[in-house]
Amino acid sequence: MRVRAPAVAGSFYPADPKELRELVAHTLAGATPPAEDEPAARALIAPHAGYVYSGGVAAVAWLRAARLADRIRRVVLLGPAHRAFLRGLAAPRADAFSTPLGVVPIDRASIDALIDLPQLSASDAPHAGEHCLEVQLPFLQCVLPAVPIVPLVVGDAGDDEVQEVIERLWEDAGTLTVISSDLSHYHDYATARRMDAASCRAIEALDPARLGPESACGRVPVRGLLCAARALGLTARTLDLRNSGDTAGGRERVVGYGAWAFHPAPG
Repeated sequence: MRVRAPAVAGSFYPADPKELRELVAHTLAGATPPAEDEPAARALIAPHAGYVYSGGVAAVAWLRAARLADRIRRVVLLGPAHRAFLRGLAAPRADAFSTPLGVVPIDRASIDALIDLPQLSASDAPHAGEHCLEVQLPFLQCVLPAVPIVPLVVGDAGDDEVQEVIERLWEDAGTLTVISSDLSHYHDYATARRMDAASCRAIEALDPARLGPESACGRVPVRGLLCAARALGLTARTLDLRNSGDTAGGRERVVGYGAWAFHPAPG
């Protein structure tokens, strides 16, 4: 079995399994849980920085996944390519990803169902050093153990190309789609707050045109999700919106983080 080894264990999150499991459990326990009447999420957006910075925001999103543990059969993970130029989207050739908590199986059948799409390639290279999907996995392993993933790194792609991939895998309530993205990068605290609030309004309005190059590092997969959400009749709910100046670090140069849940619109 070909296993993609963790690239950022020991930097973005602890490399020791016991320490990592305890940290994830503690972070989830400190996050605001969904209300009893909150609709079940079909898609989430969660940040992907080091856990000291964005773990609390990511946990708010992953708690929505936890309440779906009895119905989720696969998780589709999409995030931006930070380290490699990529045209379109890339699926790994590996059979699994690993973290200090163990192995996460890849749903090869779902990837095979996408391989005819011209925007999708199969390559391990864009995944090798990429952190955006990896940092989501310990949360997934704690709240949805043994659920397979469809990990896709997104590079230079059109909104419609990402939307097509999401909709191809949408199927029924057994699929959860998770977009991994941070928001603005390296502005002062006040500027970041303004920019991230504008991005939040764009996401709530399902308006991809209002997300520009400085809005989010994962703006391409986020924009694709917003297009799919419009087509599928979903609505977006803001769960959390903070930045590194609120969590861990100074306020001179911050990174923004947000969490959103998408569920069918009422009626």
